Amino acid sequence: MTKRLLPDIYYNWISIFGAFIAMLALVLILLFLGISLIFSFVSNPYLGIVQFLILPLLLFFGLCLIPLGAYRINRRIRKGKQEEVHGWPLIDLNRKSHRNAISIFAFGSILVIFVSAVGSYQAFHYSESVGFCGKTCHEVMKPEYTAYQNSPHARVPCASCHIGPGAGWFVRSKLSGAYQVYAVLANSYPKPIPTPIKNLRPAQETCEQCHWPEKFFGAQERRYNHYMYDKDNTHWPIDMLMKTGGGDPKTGKTQGIHWHMNIGFEVEYIARDEKTQDIPWVRATELSTGRVTIYQDQKNPFTAEEVASKQVHVMDCMDCHNRPSHIFDSPDHAVDLALLTDKVDVSLPEIKRVAVEAMAEEYTSEQEAFHAIATKLTEFYQTEYPELYKEKKKVVDDAIRALQWSFSQNIFPEMKVRWTEYPINLGHFTSPGCFRCHNDALASDKGLKITTDCTTCHSILSQGSGDMAEVATSETGLGFVHPEDIDEAWKEMSCSECHNGTKP
Repeated sequence: MTKRLLPDIYYNWISIFGAFIAMLALVLILLFLGISLIFSFVSNPYLGIVQFLILPLLLFFGLCLIPLGAYRINRRIRKGKQEEVHGWPLIDLNRKSHRNAISIFAFGSILVIFVSAVGSYQAFHYSESVGFCGKTCHEVMKPEYTAYQNSPHARVPCASCHIGPGAGWFVRSKLSGAYQVYAVLANSYPKPIPTPIKNLRPAQETCEQCHWPEKFFGAQERRYNHYMYDKDNTHWPIDMLMKTGGGDPKTGKTQGIHWHMNIGFEVEYIARDEKTQDIPWVRATELSTGRVTIYQDQKNPFTAEEVASKQVHVMDCMDCHNRPSHIFDSPDHAVDLALLTDKVDVSLPEIKRVAVEAMAEEYTSEQEAFHAIATKLTEFYQTEYPELYKEKKKVVDDAIRALQWSFSQNIFPEMKVRWTEYPINLGHFTSPGCFRCHNDALASDKGLKITTDCTTCHSILSQGSGDMAEVATSETGLGFVHPEDIDEAWKEMSCSECHNGTKP
C-alpha cells in the first residue's frame, strides 16, 4: 500500500474538492495581485471586485470544505457506515503523515492569514476608492460619477466627503450600503436618486477637514458670464465681490456669508419639504449672549404643534453648498460655458437660443437626444441662414458635437436626471437658494426681518458690455441692471421665478 502524505480521512471527494478550490483561488489572488502591481495604470472596478471580494470568499469556502470532508468521514466511521481508517482527532507526531498534516496546516494557515491580511487591507481601500463608487454600478452612478469628474472636488475621493475619517462612520456606511447593493441587484432603485441623502455625516465633520470658516477672512472676486438670447448672443458679464467672510469671535467680528456657519450665531430651521426649498421657520441664537430670535412665515406660519413635531435642522455647509461635487448644469449655463470657452462659435446667429431649446427637451435616451440636437441645429441653419450654413457647415457641426458633449455631462435621460431634479442652493439664479430664508415673508414677533439687502453678501464691481458696460467707482459697488428691460419687475420677484435654466 502506498504511503500517503496525510491521514486517510482527508482523502475524500469533499476535502479534495475544497483543497482544489482553495488552491485555485489562492493562485488567482496572487496572479491578479501581480497584474495590479505591474499594470498599475489599469483601472477596472470589476477586477477589484473579483480580486478583493469574490476570490477571498472562495478561498475561505474551499478551506472550510477540507475539515468538513474529514469530519464527515469520521462520523461515518463512528456510526459503522465505513471501515475505520484512523481515529479522530488522533494526533501522533511519531507518524510522518501526521507531521506532514500539521506542517501543511501551519504553513497554510500562516500563508492564508498573510494573504487575508493583505487582501483585507486592499479590500478596505478598494471599497473606498473612486472607481468602486463610480464605476461598479455604472448605470446607477453614471450621473454622479460624471458630474464628480467635472467638479471642483474631482481630486477628492468620494469617501472623504460621504464617510470621512474614523471607523464608526465607515461601518455605518457599509451597513447602509448593503441595501443599496440589494436595490441595484433587484433593479428597485429610484430614478433619479433622491436628495438630500439621509443619515449623511454632518458636513462640518467632513468639509471642515479642508475648509475652515473660522480661519477664513475677506472676500473673493468672481465673474459670471452670461450670453443673451438675441441674434448676436450678446455677452453680458457681471463681476462680483463675494463677501465670503468668516472669522473667529475670539479674535474679531464674524461676518459675511460664513456668518451662517455657527461661528458667532447658531442658525436652525424647519422645512416643509424634503428638498428644503420651502423654509417657513428660522431660529438664530447669538452664542455669546444666548439671545434667540425666531422668524416665521407671516402668510403661512407653522402652528406650535407643527414646530414641536417637526425636525429642527442646524444649518451647516450643505444647506448652501448642497451640490459641491455633483453639479448638473442647466442648458442655459452649459451653453454659456460652451460659448465662453469657444467650443461653440459665438458668431453663429441665435445659437444660444437654439442650443438651449434643443438641450432642454425631454428625451428617453442619450442617443435620442444626440440625434435631436443635431437635427434641430442643422435644420435651423439650413432653413434660416442657408448661405451661412454652406459657408460655416464645419462650425455648425463642431457646435453640435460640443452641445452633445455638454448634454452627456449634465443630463441623463435613462436615470431621469436633469437640473430641475437637483436645485442648487448656492446663489439664487435658477432655484430659490438664498431667498428661501432671505425674503420679506419671514419676520419675528417683534417685526424683525431677515435682511434682503443684496450687498450683505456681494457687491457688483462691473456689469454689462458694449455701450451698457459699467464699472464701480466706490466700495458700495453698482446697482444691478437687468440686461433686458423689464422695468422694476426683478425687484419684486426672485430670479428663479423667471430663470429656470431655459429661455424665459
